[in-house]
Amino acid sequence: MFHSILSSLDSFVSALQTLLYVDVVQPFLFKVGLMDYDEDTYDALYWVIVGVLEVIAMYAVLRPLEALRPAERWENRKGVRVDVLYTWIVKLGILNLFFFFTFQPLFDSLQSWLRLHNVPNLEIDNLWPGVTTQPLFAFAIYLVVLDFAGYWYHRLEHRFGLWWELHAVHHSQQKMSLWSDDRNHLLDDILQASFFAAIALVIGVEPAQFVVLVAITNLMQSVQHANIRLHYGWLGERLLVGPAFHRRHHAIGFGHEGTQYGCNFGVLFPWWDMLFRSVSWNREVEPTGIRDQIAAPDARAVNYGDGFIEQHWLAFRRIGARIAAWRNGGRRNSDTDAAPV
Repeated sequence: MFHSILSSLDSFVSALQTLLYVDVVQPFLFKVGLMDYDEDTYDALYWVIVGVLEVIAMYAVLRPLEALRPAERWENRKGVRVDVLYTWIVKLGILNLFFFFTFQPLFDSLQSWLRLHNVPNLEIDNLWPGVTTQPLFAFAIYLVVLDFAGYWYHRLEHRFGLWWELHAVHHSQQKMSLWSDDRNHLLDDILQASFFAAIALVIGVEPAQFVVLVAITNLMQSVQHANIRLHYGWLGERLLVGPAFHRRHHAIGFGHEGTQYGCNFGVLFPWWDMLFRSVSWNREVEPTGIRDQIAAPDARAVNYGDGFIEQHWLAFRRIGARIAAWRNGGRRNSDTDAAPV
């Protein structure tokens, strides 16, 4: 059944891909003299269509829920608008697709070398012949493995100061909404895309499966960031990361500082937080953001930027300030230094 659904979705997107390419994209490429890129453009169009459909589905489901059961009520949505731009950039999936297919020849060569030297290849779907070879089981295994990798990637973003300054772009949003998931520094997006593409190729994920894995992960993370008063219940919260669980990760004084240097890092599943003792089950609706965005008696509020370009530039400035402090033998005295460097 799973394979049938996946095949049907793939057929629908492929048909739309061909239609748009023949009627719109190919004539444009011909007109501007870029036909040398026609094959690559055709392949990328598939991912773009998936991203557009994903954004439409996300908005259709989550925006009404935000209006009906908001976790917070705001006087205006001004601070949310820049996140819409982030969403369209990321959801179109060009970075993920680029790195996946860029690394593919490298891993093909590596696998050939391993076979030539009789080194066993990592084939997760063949761990249990007859079971893990089934598409649904193999897909579930890939999802869990990538989620485990995602947990540690996310946790390390909070662990190292320079990396945190990139990730701080995401945490500086004080009006979390369905658009907030993709609010990330583009340099961090590049690092994430290359990291997950490499993991996926190592464990043997096929291109079509990779598209679906990324789409599911993105949709679930949009739900987690939505401005919705929603809790999955005692059992549900321990099976799947929900808005209440993830909001705690963004709460001022907990998301970054947390029990040690943050809490609730799980991407899809809270299991890793439970296993590695970084979990917090607090359900209260708390203000989101970073502590030093709020002015203190002895310090001015830190500006993380309101616009897309400003947010990126200020992240580089903070990184530069950290490096300068290290060179001077000191460390920047701020709340963001709660994460050891």
